[in-house]
Amino acid sequence: MAEPVRARMWESGGRWYARLLDTPAFIEVTGTSKHGCLQELRRVTGEDVTLLVEVVPQIAGVAEAAEIMGWDKRRVITYIDRGHFPEPITALASGRVWLREDVEAYAADWRARRRRRA
Repeated sequence: MAEPVRARMWESGGRWYARLLDTPAFIEVTGTSKHGCLQELRRVTGEDVTLLVEVVPQIAGVAEAAEIMGWDKRRVITYIDRGHFPEPITALASGRVWLREDVEAYAADWRARRRRRA
């Protein structure tokens, strides 16, 4: 049995991309959805190949978090400083970074709490 073929998949700008890893040739495919990109990857590799696909999660910095929340960056920083914002997955020299899905979940919860109070 042959070794699985490794691939990395990510979303950027509304499109999905996948790249085969550990191959002598540069092979990258794209699709308008995650499923479509995976189908294109299957078309290139063939159905008989075992694929091991790593999906890279989307991340967000302070600017992206502010956009998701509908706030300015200063308000995000205020919530962070008060301990009322999700924990970042890491802090880089350029700032804190969150999983985008964590910020989106927090935004949905925050909006729901505001609606209940109104």
